[in-house]
Amino acid sequence: MPSVDVVDETFLAVPPAVVAAAFAPPAAWAEFWPDLTLDVYADRGTQGLRWTVAGALVGTMEVWLEPVLDGTLLHYFLRADLPGDASDQRIRREVRRRQLAAKEVSLGLKMILEAGRPPGVPPVLP
Repeated sequence: MPSVDVVDETFLAVPPAVVAAAFAPPAAWAEFWPDLTLDVYADRGTQGLRWTVAGALVGTMEVWLEPVLDGTLLHYFLRADLPGDASDQRIRREVRRRQLAAKEVSLGLKMILEAGRPPGVPPVLP
């Protein structure tokens, strides 16, 4: 079982294709996760991406984009280990840091991709 196991979900009121486009460029990965080296092992198009992870963590990560109502449920999974020996305290700090970082990415995208959409109004389709 990986020592860092983070799961997050956030609803974005935009179609999956719009969210997928935000994750598509490798430059975005470096912005979202600057201390991780990501290598795509499954590009699922509008359903998301799966990566192997190296760098500050070693393991796998996934962004799964699920169409829900008039938007997208963004599922985020990070399952990885800290390289070398890590104390329980360091692992707990890293898990919390990655939980907060996951929410920062999803809420940041929500603010950008939903910009200008009044609450309760359907998203603008591409």
